[in-house]
Amino acid sequence: MSPWAFHLHLAAWAVVVAVGLSYLVLVRHGLRRGAGRHEAHLDRGPVRPTPRQWWQLTGALVGLAVATTWPLSDLAAHWSLTALLVQRLLLMLAVAPLLLLAVPVPVLARLTRPPLVDGVVEFLSRVPTAIVTFTVIVVGTLTVPAVAAQSSSAGWRVLFDALLLFAGFVLWVPALGRVPGARRPSPVGRAVYLVVQSILPNFPAVIFVFSRHPFYRAFLHAHEAIVLSALNDQQVAGVVAKVATLPVLWVAAWRALARAERTERLGVDDEPLTWAEVERALQREERAERRSGRPATG
Repeated sequence: MSPWAFHLHLAAWAVVVAVGLSYLVLVRHGLRRGAGRHEAHLDRGPVRPTPRQWWQLTGALVGLAVATTWPLSDLAAHWSLTALLVQRLLLMLAVAPLLLLAVPVPVLARLTRPPLVDGVVEFLSRVPTAIVTFTVIVVGTLTVPAVAAQSSSAGWRVLFDALLLFAGFVLWVPALGRVPGARRPSPVGRAVYLVVQSILPNFPAVIFVFSRHPFYRAFLHAHEAIVLSALNDQQVAGVVAKVATLPVLWVAAWRALARAERTERLGVDDEPLTWAEVERALQREERAERRSGRPATG
């Protein structure tokens, strides 16, 4: 078939709609729950999304639709490594952080409250764990067998898309510091973390740039879809990965350092401890006391 033949991708559009509807349900439930308990607005943070958060949700849904539907998804599956890298970057560097920023903190607190989810968040938000997990997923899904699998089956493509979106959450949870119960590095530690994440998992891009032969059989016919040979497409993919990743993560690192400098100069912490963090610490202490058989303190 033609590389640019239109496909509707009903399943992908259903996922986009489901994500949007889930957001509306979660926010509406949080508003009813907050009104029922007369929760203080300033203690737990606003449950009602701000206009900025609505725009962030819109950006996340648009990015998800672009990454998983025609034409980018089709090109990434069978025709172009550059398209595959653009798809991956959209999921990890745009969709994942925008979704995290769009969800109000009280809703994030409720979603991560179950002990199993809380334990996973606490473990994966540790800086060494986040670096290793993100690197393994990014590099592992670019191996020759992995790319061949995603090219051969829609089921594999769905699995890899979900895995890359998960990797994006792992990347950004320590960097954004919004998820209650997640580890929160210092601003300087956050900047170092982001710089490491921009370099270590990105070494396949260097290999692509300096490659002398194409690695992936799935993209040997790239010239039929774009005006590049398979080798040139592979080299351009490496450049795209570098050009897109470094500015995004380094700008985030620079903002973390600027925040640290402002905190030190003004003596005002613009990321104070929230009630959601205190509540999560108390819940963990209560669970620990139940497991040990000790009576609850306080």
